[in-house]
Amino acid sequence: MHLFYNTELNNDIVELSPEESRHCAKVLRLRPGDEVAFTDGNGMRCFAKLVTTGAGLATASVFHREAISPRPFYLHMAVAPTKNIDRYEWFLEKVTECGVDEITPLICAQSERTLVKHERLDKIMVAAMKQSQRAYLPKLNSAIKYDRFMKQDFTDQCFIAHCDQQEMISLKDAYIPGQSATILIGPEGDFNSQEIKQAMASGFRAISLGNSRLRTETAALVACVEVNFLNGLL
Repeated sequence: MHLFYNTELNNDIVELSPEESRHCAKVLRLRPGDEVAFTDGNGMRCFAKLVTTGAGLATASVFHREAISPRPFYLHMAVAPTKNIDRYEWFLEKVTECGVDEITPLICAQSERTLVKHERLDKIMVAAMKQSQRAYLPKLNSAIKYDRFMKQDFTDQCFIAHCDQQEMISLKDAYIPGQSATILIGPEGDFNSQEIKQAMASGFRAISLGNSRLRTETAALVACVEVNFLNGLL
């Protein structure tokens, strides 16, 4: 069943956005009477029958609603934007599909990209949520400088993945399933020594994601998949 995104699901009749309406009529070629599903990205899922399917405005009549419980743990990934934004977009798409709750673009000392435009990234995450049939849209924060990010009070399990030569524990051995986690992934040039020290002083543990040196977006996806796997969700 095709899943659409709409933040207003309180009424019995749901109006699709112009973009969603065109997709419904022109791409999916759905017709009145066809059943579809909606999510508001915050745990509400509705099932409905299409009433109209005009390219400019499609509407649907809701016949069932259900509230999807949030995951029993919270995964926050703070990941430096990549120089090639396509790679960051790929990361956002894949972790949305696999399961993540919050993402913060982290501007580090050695970041080659410091500007992140939200509009396109938001659309990519919405498309990935619909593709994977999820009821929750991850929260995408504004880009923040590393120093400011580290001034927060962290209560989760906190990890930092880096390439500095020091003793590290694997994520699978460090992470306790069922608990919330914050994971830091640095830019192409990695975290510098001062940033690593600052994280360790704030209670972060240095983790290894394997023997290979991974790209930023690959490391972030590996960490996301591993946490979900350890929680039995993948």
